[in-house]
Amino acid sequence: MGTGKIGPRVGQETPNSQTIYEVTRADLPLHCPMNGMRLWDSHPRVYLPIEKTGREKCPYCGTEFILKD
Repeated sequence: MGTGKIGPRVGQETPNSQTIYEVTRADLPLHCPMNGMRLWDSHPRVYLPIEKTGREKCPYCGTEFILKD
C-alpha cells in the first residue's frame, strides 16, 4: 500500500521538450500549446499577444515564443 506522499519530481517537468519556438506571422494568432507540440493538450489553450513585442512567454508552461518576420 502507498504512503500517500507525492514524489518530489511529480509535476515539476514541463511536458513539451522544446522550450523556445520561433514563429512567423502565419502562426498568428499565437496560442500555447500549439497543435504541433508533443503534448498539445498539456494545459488549457491560452492566446499570446506577441505582435507588439516580438517575444512572449506562456504563463502555464513557460515556453517562450519569438516572432520572426
